[in-house]
Amino acid sequence: MKQSKQILQKLFNAEELKLQLKRWDLLGKKIVFTNGVFDILHHGHIQILSEAATYADVLIVGVNSDASVKRLKGNSRPINGEASRAFILSALLMVDAVIIFEEDTPLELIKLIKPDVLVKGGDYTLDTIVGAKEVIANGGEVKIIPLEEGFSTTAIIKKIKN
Repeated sequence: MKQSKQILQKLFNAEELKLQLKRWDLLGKKIVFTNGVFDILHHGHIQILSEAATYADVLIVGVNSDASVKRLKGNSRPINGEASRAFILSALLMVDAVIIFEEDTPLELIKLIKPDVLVKGGDYTLDTIVGAKEVIANGGEVKIIPLEEGFSTTAIIKKIKN
């Protein structure tokens, strides 16, 4: 029960996150942000989150809402609901905060957080990372972490169907 309470304390809505960001700012914490669907958590996700945490005092993870995932990936997704995906991410030791966002991109969330570092996987380029120019304009940096071949939710779903 105690562990579940600790996990739930990492789940934030926008207003709660605003307050927590002020606390972290007062403490001089370096904020790193990444985001994604995280539908079926796999090796590639853990790799990126682990590396992202090395740049951070605080790692915040944005999670696409169920409605957002359906718009981006079709009606058969997500496999796991937003509450479940957020809860699982919150259970990871390297993750300090999780927030679900309704929009198709995390741009508004990035503008709210103003991270010191924005992290995405190697399937992106600087030009295609939403929020990259805003983070750089605020004096932050963008890190692109190379992906390991063979790890994707789409591939896992395809394998299950076969």
